[in-house]
Amino acid sequence: MTEDVPRPDPDALVRRIRSEAQRQGRARLKIFFGFAPGVGKTYRMLQVARDMTDQRVDVVVGVAETHGRFDTGAALLGLELLAPRRFEYRGRTLTEFDLDAALARRPRVILVDELAHSNVEGSRHPKRWQDVLELLDAGIDVFTTLNVQHVESLNDVVAQITSVRVRETVPDAVLDRADEIELVDLPPDELLARLKEGKVYFPDQAARATENFFRRGNLLALRELALRRVADRVDVDVRTYREEHSIEQTWTAGERVLVCVGPSPASARLIRAARRMAAGLRASWVAAYVEPSTAAPLSREDLERLDAHLRLAESMGAEVVRLTGDRVGAALLAYARKRHVTRIILGKPTHSRLRDLWRGSLLDEVVRGSGDIDVHVISGDEDEVRPRAVAARPDGVPQLTGYLLATLSVAFATGLTWLARPVLGLADLSMIYLLVIILVAVRFGRGPSVAASALSVAAFNFFFVSPRFTFAVSDLRNFLTFTMMFGIGQLISALALRIKRQELNARDREARTASLYALSRALASTADERHAARVLAEHGEEVFQVAVAVALAPKAGELVLDGRSGMVAVDAAEQGVIRWVLEHGQPAGSGTDTLPGAKITCVPVRSGPSVLGVLALWGRRSLDLESRDFLETFVRQGALAIERAQLAEEAKAAALRVRLEEMRSSLLSAVSHDLRTPLSAIIGAATTLRDDSATVPAGERAGLLEAICEEAERMERLVANLLDMTRLESGGLRVRREWVPLEEIIGSALTRLESRLEGRPVTTRLAEGMPLLSVDPLLIEQVLVNLLENAAKYTPAGTSIEVSARWDDSLVTIEVADRGPGLPEEALEKVFEKFYRGPHVGIGGVGLGLPICKGMVEAHGGSIEVFNREGGGAVFRLALPRVGGAPPAEPPGEAGP
Repeated sequence: MTEDVPRPDPDALVRRIRSEAQRQGRARLKIFFGFAPGVGKTYRMLQVARDMTDQRVDVVVGVAETHGRFDTGAALLGLELLAPRRFEYRGRTLTEFDLDAALARRPRVILVDELAHSNVEGSRHPKRWQDVLELLDAGIDVFTTLNVQHVESLNDVVAQITSVRVRETVPDAVLDRADEIELVDLPPDELLARLKEGKVYFPDQAARATENFFRRGNLLALRELALRRVADRVDVDVRTYREEHSIEQTWTAGERVLVCVGPSPASARLIRAARRMAAGLRASWVAAYVEPSTAAPLSREDLERLDAHLRLAESMGAEVVRLTGDRVGAALLAYARKRHVTRIILGKPTHSRLRDLWRGSLLDEVVRGSGDIDVHVISGDEDEVRPRAVAARPDGVPQLTGYLLATLSVAFATGLTWLARPVLGLADLSMIYLLVIILVAVRFGRGPSVAASALSVAAFNFFFVSPRFTFAVSDLRNFLTFTMMFGIGQLISALALRIKRQELNARDREARTASLYALSRALASTADERHAARVLAEHGEEVFQVAVAVALAPKAGELVLDGRSGMVAVDAAEQGVIRWVLEHGQPAGSGTDTLPGAKITCVPVRSGPSVLGVLALWGRRSLDLESRDFLETFVRQGALAIERAQLAEEAKAAALRVRLEEMRSSLLSAVSHDLRTPLSAIIGAATTLRDDSATVPAGERAGLLEAICEEAERMERLVANLLDMTRLESGGLRVRREWVPLEEIIGSALTRLESRLEGRPVTTRLAEGMPLLSVDPLLIEQVLVNLLENAAKYTPAGTSIEVSARWDDSLVTIEVADRGPGLPEEALEKVFEKFYRGPHVGIGGVGLGLPICKGMVEAHGGSIEVFNREGGGAVFRLALPRVGGAPPAEPPGEAGP
């Protein structure tokens, strides 16, 4: 009995196929990783490049920093070098990697040294790693170098080891994007020997480096960090391989890490620690900020720092959330239990114990309420903690001004209470102070409200409690009154502040929800993508209070921006930003990491992987995380409307193609039948005359010749109808007007159809004084020929056909009536449609005669209609407008020679 072979997981197979397809279809990034400068990363990268060049791989050196090293410079010999781009910066000429030249050259592999390098101001991207990402998006493989001290999540660890804060860092997501990381290792003692020999820095620089960064202990620790980082990457590769091949399950329950983030500068260290912990546990992690509903609003500096921290966490791969609650600890624990968090990371408290006694300790609350959740407490760097700026109210009132106005309010309340003293009792007088405390709390915040409470108690004691005009208290029961007055004032003010804060939050959410609802309603009625773009720009200006325009993806190379008032003109620099966003699908411009010096901020309007357009905002320098999320939702609404309009256009075009295919099939079917019949008759008659001409009697020979002529004329009419319809649909029909009498046109039509109308008497009735017509006589004659031929086709022999005409000041009306079977009700609406052949069986025709009549009459500005006659038959009525007056008669004797 054989053991059952376990079947692979279908989902795992799908993930494996997708991951392999993604790896095969995208450009490759290889990082040569080291623990310090001088270990040979650039030299090793150039060695690999030379080997690839020997194998005839197209390799170009975009930038390689030799730092004056002879071995590194010699390794460049024989490799194609890309010319650098020059920048004028503060009176000096600096060189940088030329990204545009690299994109234009498009080699198979490009070498870009020093991934963490900061570009000169004026470059497209502030950082070189952003240039590398753009090269990868363009399908170019990139080789680059990086030291461990430049990894963002290890930045604070390196600072602790070396006492040097490295300012140039690379997000961990870039390392995760790498397809291969090659560790370039060197024993620290050998590196120090190279340093003394001048192979890393010049002698004077080497001496200073040995005393600071290049200490042996520092190098040992950095080497360990580099080895661990590469080992983590290898472990990820092994785990991915096991998952893709369903070898074994590596863990049974996943870990989840939650880090509490705030405006404190120490939060950056907490974020990096959470990233390292999550990487070590192979767990997902969340960066959460809790906004207390009763706390004072953050200052502008704190808001900017908080947003920077949240962006840092997002760049490291964290899920960023914003929470609100009365207490920070309770909100954190509720979210942690909801998301099955296993570890919470908090910062060590740096404030005094008195604050914990007054407001409560966040750390104590989280630890006591954590249950089975592990709590990690980490300290921040001392040099990161800076004094916080004075907060401001949302209405722009600084708290210092709030304290002053709170003091004046208490003074005003004291004067009012003094005037009311003869009428009111002490309990009533204290209510006035409570009212002032509430108003100060709502208007100026918690700090001024505390000051107002203290001043109110002091003023109440000094002016109204015996003994007056002194702070002495004769009755100890008054202490309870003062305490209750102060406590109740604080309690009521706290509740008022909470309600005010909740009102502001609700108002803000309601405003954003209302703007999205108004946008969705306006977009629901858009008929095309240009209209949708204009609606999106109009609502964007109202919401963001800046000039907004939308550029749709150009279909013919022309970039058109639609704004609130129509088309918007932009200069070449702004067009460059917009085109970059269209090509790469990433935000760019002011307030972003790409082209931050631009005048505009551009956000892609995406639908899945497709970029439908760009939303451009003028005059907005930065967007916090919450505003970016709202802007993303706002743009997504526009993307759905634009995509819906595009799909509607595609559906309309598809329906038109189906309609054309149906018409083509009908045409081929009708024409093939109607052409085959006369051709068969012609061939039969001509064959008889050719083969049996000697035996065919003279009378029969004349009949055969007559049949050939009739069938040839029938084919000629069919082809003429097809040509006329082609002229009508292509717009090639031209009306050449002449002044002609209607009698002449009708007579010419009857003459052409003399044989077809044989046996069917035609009666003509024209009104007296019929004026001349300004028409194209050939076209109107063709209309009458088609109508008369149609009447002859459907009218039995011996039945009369009537042609009548009347006129008034504006129209000339012509009617062609017969006594045939008439038309059913459903056919009255379709008779002028192409290829409609009517319900009568056995009558030939392609169904083009009446549509041609309609087209020719409408070309003259007229109309044609059909209706059934009383007593049987049909009437075709065409109305032609009278154009101008008839030409005057030529005076006698003035004719030319």
